[in-house]
Amino acid sequence: MTYAELVQKIRDYTEVGSSVLTDSIINDFILDAEFRILRDVDSDNNRRYVTATMISGQRFIDTPDDLLVVRSAQIIDSDGVDQADNRDFLKYRDTSFMSEFNPTGATGVPKYYGMWDQDTIVVAPTPNATYTIQLNYILKPAGLSSTNTTTYLSLQFPNGLLYASLIEAFSFLKGPNDLLQLYEGKYKQAIEGFSIEQMGRRRRDEYQSGVNRLGKQ
Repeated sequence: MTYAELVQKIRDYTEVGSSVLTDSIINDFILDAEFRILRDVDSDNNRRYVTATMISGQRFIDTPDDLLVVRSAQIIDSDGVDQADNRDFLKYRDTSFMSEFNPTGATGVPKYYGMWDQDTIVVAPTPNATYTIQLNYILKPAGLSSTNTTTYLSLQFPNGLLYASLIEAFSFLKGPNDLLQLYEGKYKQAIEGFSIEQMGRRRRDEYQSGVNRLGKQ
């Protein structure tokens, strides 16, 4: 489903034309729908990783501009020469722990990380040398628009995106409550199936886990 197709479907389902549901208003519906889906399902398509250099004596590291949630952090080759490209996961802690753990700026191989603010993570101890850190994270993807005419959701989850957009549209129009409940129910049913696909089938291996089978009815 393309952006233009979704816009037309929203107008067709609501039976409201472009003089009321302008492109600008519908864009807000789509944006809110995408945010809802993003919060409801951790899609594989949104998983990314990035590496950065930790500088000796510097506790703070900038995060990627598209970062939504940090999944994990790894320090690479922290043992120097003993084992090439070894990886150790850093343990997540809140900023109060980080301040208590490292109040005097003691240095060493970082063991912990935490979110300092929206754009920065902090590590402890403060790096005593130059290390490479890999952040594994969930990104905020570019949304559907007139200039970005298809997205992962519009192609792989078009019904859910439509239902979520219609919920926003009927809420805006103060439409019949039964229709609002209808599309809310359809969305919940669709998102359940999408969740099973993304967090179930796509994250298991049949060789190790076996084939999914239905139980006896």
